[in-house]
Amino acid sequence: MTTNENATATATTRTLGTTGPSVFPLGLGCMGMSALYGEADRAESVATIHAALDAGVTLLDTGDFYGMGHNELLINEALRTAPAAAREQALTSVKFGALRTVEGGFTGYDGRPEAVKNFLAYSLQRLGRDHIDIYRIARVDPDVPIEETIGAIAEAVEAGHVRHIGLSEVGADTLRRAAAVAPIADLQIEYSLISRGIEEEILPAARELGIGITAYGVLSRGLISGHFARDRRLSPRDFRGMSPRFQGDNLDRNLDLVDALRKVAEGRGVSVAQTAIAWVLSRGEDIVPLVGARRRDRLAEALGAMEISLSAADLAAIEEAVPAGAAAGDRYPAAQMAHLDSEH
Repeated sequence: MTTNENATATATTRTLGTTGPSVFPLGLGCMGMSALYGEADRAESVATIHAALDAGVTLLDTGDFYGMGHNELLINEALRTAPAAAREQALTSVKFGALRTVEGGFTGYDGRPEAVKNFLAYSLQRLGRDHIDIYRIARVDPDVPIEETIGAIAEAVEAGHVRHIGLSEVGADTLRRAAAVAPIADLQIEYSLISRGIEEEILPAARELGIGITAYGVLSRGLISGHFARDRRLSPRDFRGMSPRFQGDNLDRNLDLVDALRKVAEGRGVSVAQTAIAWVLSRGEDIVPLVGARRRDRLAEALGAMEISLSAADLAAIEEAVPAGAAAGDRYPAAQMAHLDSEH
């Protein structure tokens, strides 16, 4: 594993599919700044977004249901207080459609055309922008054909309120149906060393259709970051406490994989997180990893992954440490797995 001094100079952008925008090779996933991982420091979150923009990051990923609008308002604040040049380079990627309760529960998804217009209106207001760069339903609404949902977003593109259409967690068949309606820039889907399910059918379909991949969960919610301790106690508001991969024997088995990966990383003078991110970056120029850094130090570590060049021997060592399919437990609880079109 070697450091490529020209990595950031020679690979400063990746294009999302054949119709999408050019973006910095890493995107910033902002969810954890507002929800699902316990308390976050607002000032540090804003500072982290500023640091990301200053480093050249362009893609800011959010969802209108992250903290019931809190995350969009946070991004609005960060962009308003950023230098004009940084603000102008920022691209917003927004997921919509999740239905919430006052208590924070999820009750389903709404992909009706009239709902799309409603969600979009509120997001534009909260973000303080006249358009969203990439707009996507978070999960397929089983009661609404994907063609109708995509058609509604396409109308928003025609009206100038949306620049590009994306998808999230859909299977190859749905990807093809959606692409037949309107150009799709990218598919946002979980992809990491321990979540490689897209490789069999979904990734080939996306490449066949000229659709890029924005990969979330590249550190599996911190599980393979190298920073998650075996005796760590999660707060009641941290959804990882319900995640099968973070429970009981599954956690021990998964952290055994991290220990094996750590030996590979330390032997070459880089961190576990950087190794895991670099592996995703190595999967293709059409893949843009989203890193969920909530702090500037974690962001800096993630950005360092761009300077790592992986040889064939490095890749072999990484995949020997963490073989495909080696993870213990599903990536979501059963109820949430049922909502994943990508898993059906």
